[in-house]
Amino acid sequence: MLYRPVKAYLNLPALSHNLTVAKTLAPKSKVLAVIKANGYGHGLIRVAQQLSHADGFGVASIDEALILRQKGFLHRILLLEGLFSKAELPLIIQNRLDLVVHSHYQLEWLLEFTAPFGINVWIKIDTGMHRLGFEPDEVNSIIRQLESNSNTFHLHLMSHLASADEEHSAALCFTQQQITTFEQVSAAYDLPKSLLNSAGVQRYSNQGFEWIRPGVMLYGSGQVEESGLKLQAVMQLESKVIAIKDVRSGESVGYGNSWTAQRDSIIAVIAIGYGDGYPRHAPSGTPVLIKGYRVSLVGRVSMDMISVDITDYIGLIEIGSTAELWGDSLSVDEVAQWSGTISYELLCGITQRVPMIERH
Repeated sequence: MLYRPVKAYLNLPALSHNLTVAKTLAPKSKVLAVIKANGYGHGLIRVAQQLSHADGFGVASIDEALILRQKGFLHRILLLEGLFSKAELPLIIQNRLDLVVHSHYQLEWLLEFTAPFGINVWIKIDTGMHRLGFEPDEVNSIIRQLESNSNTFHLHLMSHLASADEEHSAALCFTQQQITTFEQVSAAYDLPKSLLNSAGVQRYSNQGFEWIRPGVMLYGSGQVEESGLKLQAVMQLESKVIAIKDVRSGESVGYGNSWTAQRDSIIAVIAIGYGDGYPRHAPSGTPVLIKGYRVSLVGRVSMDMISVDITDYIGLIEIGSTAELWGDSLSVDEVAQWSGTISYELLCGITQRVPMIERH
């Protein structure tokens, strides 16, 4: 029996809905659903089951890929960071995994290896993000080396957008620059191509190419309003009010006395904190919903508790009232923005002591 009130409820059908949104936006593209980092904190296997009608999965490492294979998933699975060691190659062959090649050392490992059958290889091009990938002027040489090798490599071209989720003019200009660079480099090759992440799918779906790679949008985050289609939140993080305190004007709340009441106030204490994955750096003013009423965080986030100001809702909120930290009615994106971070970190940061309860 679960007594501590913190729960993460998972609306699993929302995953399928959000995948349909991605497919609707780029109907001519195949979908590589990105489910790395334990399905963005939602559970790798349960996410894969709900997204089984995707054309493939993207993961960060062979460990995640092997879990999927062991559970019977026969989809194409792409290792988004490629090889960390040449010792992984036999496992990649055995489990028929796709892999990204982004560096010369990975290329050398591939060229030196004798494969019994073909390997799906995704050549990553650095179009300006300067994280992973070959320079644009190296691509022709990379392709020639792979095509002339005794192994059979089924080649793909890919890149990654750095600022597609940003709306200011410099970001829009930079993204268009990346798209143009990728188009120019890849135009000479009749190979499958992939460029768009979640924000890219929503903003630049006319550049879908053969494959799109939606990630955070599948979990209901990163909504771009101009896409015209509504994403559904998958995770709803809830807890309950466990105490109500009277705080007089001039008195402070929480560690470090970082918040002081400017009026006689009523404060509710909610059983959730950074030990559960709620962001410690969330400042006073961060919104919380209690029984549908929007209230504000006050004072520092503790390991197991937060405090909120309910002065304007005296008599409407009581001990045992349900608090929504993020979910259907309070976007995780808004909480992340208040906290100076991104939704990815919040979703991935839910700790093991928080039970995840599936809703079908």
